[in-house]
Amino acid sequence: MESNNGNGRPYIVCHMMSSVDGRIDCSMTENLGDTDAYYAALDELECDADLSGRVTMQMHTALPGTFKATDSTPIGREEWRNAGHGGKYEIAIDTHGTLLWPDSAAQDNLLVITDEACPRQYHDRLTAQGISWIACGRRGIDLSRAMQILRSEFSVERLAVVGGGHINAAFLTAGLLDEVSLMVGAGIDGRKGMTAVFDGIEDMDYPTTTIKLVGVKRVGENTVWIRYKK
Repeated sequence: MESNNGNGRPYIVCHMMSSVDGRIDCSMTENLGDTDAYYAALDELECDADLSGRVTMQMHTALPGTFKATDSTPIGREEWRNAGHGGKYEIAIDTHGTLLWPDSAAQDNLLVITDEACPRQYHDRLTAQGISWIACGRRGIDLSRAMQILRSEFSVERLAVVGGGHINAAFLTAGLLDEVSLMVGAGIDGRKGMTAVFDGIEDMDYPTTTIKLVGVKRVGENTVWIRYKK
């Protein structure tokens, strides 16, 4: 099992479940069957942390509503706090600091990543809740630097990026993915405009990313687990 890749960041795997046409809408993939296989495969990847984008975390973990700062003064520098709960991290990308978290988030070992323009008041709230956080990047999160901090300050050697399509594409374009782990369920979405496994790259001249097939496995009755490496 590979851990870090020698460049100061974790070994990063994008692990997703999609329909045959590559769509990842959660309500749709839940109808494909064998969803337990997705989580079993995730366990098999033996990652120290799972990372999701803001939309995914809003849907599954965060509280309703958004954080409203009464003082918009930004944190203004690279900084982090390790709440020290131990165990596997659940990481949320929340660039501007808008998500609200239940008190149970600390026990779930939540770690929130924002940019440096995010209000310090938001980080103070996270600290008061016992939630770990990283702030890095002047205008938008510096993903490469955040990954270095994850390894050096939070001891994350293997990271699973588990959605959605835009955050997957952000890791792709930043050159941060070492492996793609794709569970293809037996179903077709076909609806116009539904998010794909990698989505949202606006540069229409962005070059195709070629990858190497390293494994194919039938899982359950109708799901195929495909693994690629860069």
